[in-house]
Amino acid sequence: MNESIIYEISVKSFTKGLNNLVKILDKAAAHAESKKFSIDVLLNARLYPDQFHLIKQIQIACDTAKLGVARITGKDAPVHEDKETTLEELKSRLSSVIQYLETYKPEDFKDSSDRKVTQPRWEGKYLTGFEYLTQHALPNFYFHVTTAYAIFRHNGVDLGKRDYLGEMPYKT
Repeated sequence: MNESIIYEISVKSFTKGLNNLVKILDKAAAHAESKKFSIDVLLNARLYPDQFHLIKQIQIACDTAKLGVARITGKDAPVHEDKETTLEELKSRLSSVIQYLETYKPEDFKDSSDRKVTQPRWEGKYLTGFEYLTQHALPNFYFHVTTAYAIFRHNGVDLGKRDYLGEMPYKT
């Protein structure tokens, strides 16, 4: 598959989703301030007791984005230690991953669709880069972005579909 298409599907999609999370975090902070409670309440909120809290949802979305492109291109991804506890630390993590994604160019994805991608928990099995991207990385990324969005909505933050979808590249 054309490396420009893989680049658009991966880097552009992940970057847009992470940028949307930054804007959503800002709206959540404004909501908490207007209601006179600590943003920490929202950062530690979950939809259900057995689900990860919001901080972990954002950490996983970041990891999925950076590892997704690294694995299909054969590059190394930056390491984050999952120590974020504050709004500013989460925004810094998001910014760090966005900056990392911005280092990629379409030519970095040459042969990425056929690259074998595996993980220890797959017990010797693998997916092609294209399969990994479309059947694992993107769905996993959007699962965690959607869950973060849902946690905020569940807790009264005034968000809508436009916040989730973000800016559109409309043409005239």
